[in-house]
Amino acid sequence: MLSNAELLAILIGSGTKNETAVALSKRILASTNNNLGELGKISTKQLMKFKGIGEAKAVTIAAALEMGRRRQNETVTRTGKIASSQEVFDLLQPLVGDLPHEEFWIVYLNNSNKVIHKAQLSKGGITGTLVDVRLVMKQALELGAVALILAHNHPSGALQPSEADKSITCKLQKAAESMDIKVLDHVILTQNKYYSFADNNLI
Repeated sequence: MLSNAELLAILIGSGTKNETAVALSKRILASTNNNLGELGKISTKQLMKFKGIGEAKAVTIAAALEMGRRRQNETVTRTGKIASSQEVFDLLQPLVGDLPHEEFWIVYLNNSNKVIHKAQLSKGGITGTLVDVRLVMKQALELGAVALILAHNHPSGALQPSEADKSITCKLQKAAESMDIKVLDHVILTQNKYYSFADNNLI
């Protein structure tokens, strides 16, 4: 199996007079602590600061990383069924895992736990976001959803739920129960990890 540096070297094709493509790739990866998620956040202009990386190579790297994100998302979308918190993470991480700001998403499910729809409910600053409970319930009824999964990202990387996270979960649970809709989980996502309310018996 090829290493990340070797795969990146294949993408860029060549290095410089004084550096092979693999050595250049290792240097690029080292700048992000060998984290592909962090590499995906780097702009093409930042990539072009590395000697040997022109615009075409920078665009190629960015495109390859974006395709990887989309492939991960499609793997879950193809089956359409959510059976675990890991699958919630796999579904939403490509959408919110790398964001510098917080977003709150709702996944609407039918009675077979298949995804009917997923939607961004709100977008906030790095410290928090606002959630409109009435809007969530309205959309659930319009879609004919029987279950919901709540999810939001923590750009700080912290996984533990805040009191505000617990409060909005409780509020949405109460509103959903009055309409015979279940809130199955609330998942907090970071770039590489997640925290599930259901797995930790908070739902």
